[in-house]
Amino acid sequence: MSAPDYAPEVGERITALLAEFKLATAASELVQRLLAAGEERALVLVKEVFELEAQGRMERRVDRLTKASKLPLGKTLDALDRTRVPKGVMRRVDELARGDFLSRAENVLVFGKPGVGKSHIACALGHALVERGHSVFFAPTYQLVQTLLAARRDLVLPKVLRQLDVFDLVILDDIGYVQQSADEAEVLFTLMAERYERRSLLITSNLVFSEWGRIFKSPMTTAAAIDRLVHHAAILEIDRGSIRAEDAERSGKLHRAKKEDPT
Repeated sequence: MSAPDYAPEVGERITALLAEFKLATAASELVQRLLAAGEERALVLVKEVFELEAQGRMERRVDRLTKASKLPLGKTLDALDRTRVPKGVMRRVDELARGDFLSRAENVLVFGKPGVGKSHIACALGHALVERGHSVFFAPTYQLVQTLLAARRDLVLPKVLRQLDVFDLVILDDIGYVQQSADEAEVLFTLMAERYERRSLLITSNLVFSEWGRIFKSPMTTAAAIDRLVHHAAILEIDRGSIRAEDAERSGKLHRAKKEDPT
């Protein structure tokens, strides 16, 4: 089977791929030299091989990013029951999954009562972004706060913050459960301040902003934290009842029905 005819866009794609591979000299020389040698048709095969290389690199990158992200493996967009997510929220989730907000260092804030699917939405967005090659880190907020507290105690907090800085997106799940000490509030605020207008945060919360004084203790710190988060942010509000409660009720009805009709 003969190779397809050469077209200029084939050479452009080869050059772009070589630049992506960080092979600057090859990017500037390969296409023009093969054209000068009359090997136009060979460039078509070269492009096919380079496309395979790009695909393999991307698959390996996604695998590395998935492992580093600590995201729960099952909470993806494919596993999300879209019928249980308000249409406006779902539409915004699909937009955010493209990842454009990361280049603008914008935040995403997901609000709702316990059990409405905030964590699944956050994780699903994380997985979608990883699939596009973005670096993501997921942690329950209380867990990451304890890590930051330990780092401060050991005088290595700047080092840990730099380690988190490599991630395009840090997901803080259930921020409303950090309500213990001023030290916890301080390291959490430090993380937010460090990432402000530089890197993105995605935060889920069962507490509305008016209740965030329970997290940050000081009215001034609370106001400063909210100001930094919402300055560049998409806010998703999930106004519905608990999915877990619905599932429990459905399961109870099914169990009762089976008892009443054992056949």
